[in-house]
Amino acid sequence: MNLSSKSPDFTFTRLHARILEEDGAFTVQVRMLNHLNQEQSAWGEEIAPTIDIASLMIGCLANQFKIAEGCISIKIIMSNFRDGTLH
Repeated sequence: MNLSSKSPDFTFTRLHARILEEDGAFTVQVRMLNHLNQEQSAWGEEIAPTIDIASLMIGCLANQFKIAEGCISIKIIMSNFRDGTLH
């Protein structure tokens, strides 16, 4: 996910992400906004083959737009959470 070439010179202060497992892949949905200027917002959706890559996508966006860790929310929805965890 690279929004640099597509977005105007916006400043984002919040990133809300959702990772949804479907059919063996992960849909990453993001919404970014500037809480001080509601006109500055962006959203998008991408498919990732693994949850690791989905997480990297979110991390790259946060890094690219310098969004603080405390201003990021991530919701993960998995069809069977036990399949993706080590015990």
